[in-house]
Amino acid sequence: MTPSNALHDESGSTHLDSTAHLMDRITSRLGSRLSLISPDGSRRQAPENSSRRPAPDSSRHPAPHPRHGSRHDPRPRPTLVLVPHGSRDPRALATVTALAERIREQRPGLDVRLGHIELNEPLLTETLAAQQGGRAVLVPLLLSRGQHVKRDIPAAAADAPHLATRVAAPLGPHPMLAAALHSRLVEAGWPARPLSASARRRHAVVLAAAGSRDPRSAADTGRAAKLLADRLGVPVVPAYAAPTDACARTVPEALAALAAEGRTRTAVAAYFTAPGRFATQSASAAPWIAAPPLGAHPTLARLVLHRYDEARAPDGAWTAEQHRLTAV
Repeated sequence: MTPSNALHDESGSTHLDSTAHLMDRITSRLGSRLSLISPDGSRRQAPENSSRRPAPDSSRHPAPHPRHGSRHDPRPRPTLVLVPHGSRDPRALATVTALAERIREQRPGLDVRLGHIELNEPLLTETLAAQQGGRAVLVPLLLSRGQHVKRDIPAAAADAPHLATRVAAPLGPHPMLAAALHSRLVEAGWPARPLSASARRRHAVVLAAAGSRDPRSAADTGRAAKLLADRLGVPVVPAYAAPTDACARTVPEALAALAAEGRTRTAVAAYFTAPGRFATQSASAAPWIAAPPLGAHPTLARLVLHRYDEARAPDGAWTAEQHRLTAV
């Protein structure tokens, strides 16, 4: 018998089976193959609990990282706590509630809850207190960095020591936001087809945001404006409904500057997740069209899930003290 006919035991050593032993194995395997052939010569389907191929070597082909609490990960998926700012405008609560429902549709079985920073119920502290243990990922429904992302949301998580938590990065800037903003502009009347060279000289967009005292917020909004400009092929100028030292340019000032350049078709894009006073104020200044807030746009729901997956992906213990932001 040649070495190619040798059988390997678990220790890696080889031995020669007796001829009878080999014949028994051959007969057994042949019988199992023949059992899959019907009398008419057609092939039967293998039983559900049978496997014609050996199990893969997990050391050579590791299982993919569990992303959605699948059968690869026996633990329940962390709760997704969606954290909007809150608004006195009743449309805001209806909008974020619709967004939460759209997220549930895109990720069936995921526990999605709302927790507002202020002005609306439930508040974030109440949502976290109501969850009886387990894990939670807090996803800010905010479009840039600022004090809420840096301090308020991590502080609320730290006040819930019964939970293992992580805080995700804010939604923006991100190319998916640029896609959603483009979609909202088209809904408002922006040309759906690419603009001609002459049209590009007349068109422009003001990206209206809330504003913040944190200079990182202005940097993030500026990056978001560039992503949208690259997509549209026209200038996109960031401006703010509540100007500060860090976010000084107002929406009317930005519109006036573009008009002075001969931009006769300037739209206002609402860099807001939900309707409210600032979104309404910005839209009222538009000389042409004003896009609605991002709201429950399906792309925004996908972006929320993307931030959720980012935040829970890194290895390491989930602890009540570990409240760090993922990189933007």
